[in-house]
Amino acid sequence: MGIQKTRSAGKRKHLDLFLYDKSVFAFVVFFAFALWAFWTSYYGRLAEDMEVAKHLHGVAMSAWCLMLIGQALLIRLKKNKIHKLTGKLSYIIAPLIVLTGAHLAQITVNDMEAGTSLYYYWIALMFISLIAFAILYGLSMWHRKTPLTHARYMVCTVFPLFTPITDRLIYKYFQEFIPMVPVLEGMPLVQLIGFALADTLLITLLIWDWKAHKRLDVFPFVMLVIGLFQLAVLTFYKFSFWRIIGDWIMSLPLS
Repeated sequence: MGIQKTRSAGKRKHLDLFLYDKSVFAFVVFFAFALWAFWTSYYGRLAEDMEVAKHLHGVAMSAWCLMLIGQALLIRLKKNKIHKLTGKLSYIIAPLIVLTGAHLAQITVNDMEAGTSLYYYWIALMFISLIAFAILYGLSMWHRKTPLTHARYMVCTVFPLFTPITDRLIYKYFQEFIPMVPVLEGMPLVQLIGFALADTLLITLLIWDWKAHKRLDVFPFVMLVIGLFQLAVLTFYKFSFWRIIGDWIMSLPLS
């Protein structure tokens, strides 16, 4: 019985270490898709004149992706002290993502016709995704002294960031998916595909974590955060309370 328990504990430990060792590859893949999605609109145009807001947000997001890759690589190489030291950069980069993202979101929505359902839909999509990112990042920092919990939340910070990537890839390279989604005021809601991809990955992680470690403390809560974000995007534009909040958001001196 004692040997069986030891083997089981060893197996669970090995699976947790697998999360550490392989997450660097997941972050590399995520950044590769971001480069692909934003190549024609951002990365391939760095030598050209560009809106300051777009460039600032691009720099912040690129820094975040590179930091995730670097931090995961340091853990893989067992450079824990350097990992903790360089992790302090996130205290600068994460707020920059929120601030520059809000700035760019306001500029983007300002170009739309005010008062329409689509107008309030985009306010929810762009601003609430930043709130979801901030919550997951905050939880990862709150649990920074519990490495395996910290790592899970840090991995999940990419989920609110899916749709800017998936939207562009679908419109540029996978247009056959566009007729499959519903339309709001003439705009196909391709964000649903990004939502479905994020949900599928999260459910996979939840099942894996339960089967491997009997843990239900991280991924179910992340699913709640992401689920509420998605629900808000798909429903809030219909309600007057959100129109009041949306108008207030757009009146803030962000841009």
